[in-house]
Amino acid sequence: MNTEHTGAADIYAMFRLDDRVALVTGGSKGLGESMALGLAQAGARTVICARDQQACEAAAARITAASGRESIGLAMDVTMEDQVEAAFARVMERFGRLDVLINSAGLNVRHMIDDCPAEVFRRVLDINLTGTWLCCRAAMRLMRPRRSGSMVNIGSALSAVGIPARTPYCSSKAGLLGLTRTIALEGAADNVRCNIICPGPFLTEMNRPLLAEPEKAQAIIDQTALKRWAELPEIRGAALFLASDAASYVTGSALYVDGGWTA
Repeated sequence: MNTEHTGAADIYAMFRLDDRVALVTGGSKGLGESMALGLAQAGARTVICARDQQACEAAAARITAASGRESIGLAMDVTMEDQVEAAFARVMERFGRLDVLINSAGLNVRHMIDDCPAEVFRRVLDINLTGTWLCCRAAMRLMRPRRSGSMVNIGSALSAVGIPARTPYCSSKAGLLGLTRTIALEGAADNVRCNIICPGPFLTEMNRPLLAEPEKAQAIIDQTALKRWAELPEIRGAALFLASDAASYVTGSALYVDGGWTA
C-alpha cells in the first residue's frame, strides 16, 4: 500500500468496507451484534450466525434497519463441522465472496477447578476454541484463492491473565492467541490476515449475572484502570480497524480493549 501523500479522504476510505461481505458468529446479540452493526455502518453486507435462526434473522433485521445495508441471518452451530461447512458454502452461493470473518461465538462458565465437571470444560473449549478453528479453516479455504481476507477472533483480557473459577474460559481464550498467530503465518503469503481482539469486562448477557453479586461485580471492574464496565459500542472501532484496509500491515496481533486490565 502506498502511504505517501495520504489525505484525510484517503484515511476515511481505508476504513470503508463497501461491497465486502462479513460473517459474524455469535452475531445475534451482545458483542457479536454490536461488531456486525459497526461493519455494516462502514458499508459491509453482513451474515449473522448463531444457533437460533429466528434470533439471527431478528438481529439481521435490526442491523439492516440501523445501517441500510443488507444483512441476513443464518443458523449455524460452530461446534458442528457439517453446519460450519454448509453455512460458508451458502455465503458463497449468496454473495460469491467472503472478505471478513469475526469469531464471536463463545461460552463462559464459573466453577472452581475441583468443582468443575470435565464435560463442562470440554464444552467451553469446543465452542470457544474448536468452533473458532473450524470457522477459520472454512474461511481460509475461501479467502486464500482470492488472495485477500481478514479474520478477527474474539479472545479476552483473560487470554493473558487468570481469574479464579475460570479454568475452562481462560484456557480456551489463551488458546486463541496461539491459533491466531499461527493462522496469521499460514495466511500471510496470500494476504489473508488474522488478528485477535481481547475485550475486558463488557456488560454482555454473559456477564450480567454478576450484577446480582455486587461485590464480585465490583471486584471485576476494579481490575481495570478505567474502573467501569465497557459499553457494547466500544468494541466496534477495534473490529472495524482489523477488518479494514486500515490494518493492512497488521496480522498475528492482539488488540486489548480491556479498559487497562492487562496494564
